[in-house]
Amino acid sequence: MLHPQAQALLQLMIDRGVPPMHTLSADEARRTYLERKTLTQPEPPAVAQSVDLEPASAWAPPVRVRVIQPTPASPGATRPGLVFFHGGGWVIGDLDTHDTVCRELALQAGVVVVSVDYRLAPEHPFPAAVDDCVAATRWVQSNAQALGIDAQRLAVGGDSAGGNLAAVVALALRDEAKAQGTAPLRYQLLVYPATDMRRGAPSHAQNGQGYLLTQEMLAWYHGHYMGSSGRDDDWRASPLLHPQFQGLPPALIITAGYDPLRDEGLQYAQALSEAGVPCTHLCFERQLHGFLLMGRVLEEAHTAVALCAAELKRALFRP
Repeated sequence: MLHPQAQALLQLMIDRGVPPMHTLSADEARRTYLERKTLTQPEPPAVAQSVDLEPASAWAPPVRVRVIQPTPASPGATRPGLVFFHGGGWVIGDLDTHDTVCRELALQAGVVVVSVDYRLAPEHPFPAAVDDCVAATRWVQSNAQALGIDAQRLAVGGDSAGGNLAAVVALALRDEAKAQGTAPLRYQLLVYPATDMRRGAPSHAQNGQGYLLTQEMLAWYHGHYMGSSGRDDDWRASPLLHPQFQGLPPALIITAGYDPLRDEGLQYAQALSEAGVPCTHLCFERQLHGFLLMGRVLEEAHTAVALCAAELKRALFRP
């Protein structure tokens, strides 16, 4: 059954007449998503430093990033890092919508978090977000020392569309590390990731109405990001369709029971495990898509964040 707090949230949205995202323009949806943050997210915890940068990159147009240092560090010291890609269907979301969760992960895991403000659709359709996220991760690897990060202990992660992008980056950089001898990623944190643009898993029909993220919204996001390109089977859009998963970094995949994307996350976890990649899958059976950010109204969000942080810490601090 749906968690009572999730039921109450859905009813509140109905009572307040919150318009579904797919009925808005992209700009309106972005404003609405940012405004909703104050109602559902906890206050951002204090960190030692949060700096926005716009690094020049040889691989893509400049992409703004936010570097979060959890606690003061000695000059020249490094610690593990997490490159984080925000969710929002590749259309909405930004550094501010996901600032609280990035700060929470930085503090609880003891890592430097680099949050990436990749280009959004429909202004910049697929594969612009992929190109930006790969380029940003390469930049972090190349500038790790200056960022206070140990390049040998770097993870990627994200929620929803960000989980999709993290999975794609892990695949792209695995192949690059093999070819060029660069440091491989150590971990991937995928929270209710979209892994198959064809949207045919059973959970799409089972959970496609009445649970916050609907089939109509998914079609709206897909239309903005993929358009009529006919590229749903490109693994950079649908990482589940990549032909090989061996050699990827270990993963934690979190899903929600009342999420249309639930089965895509499970299928990706199964694909990784069958390929010999250490992978833990955990479904919060009573929760909705997007719950990780909603700690002000959903208590299980705190549990999920703590779990993510604990697994990051375990994976990145071990020898």
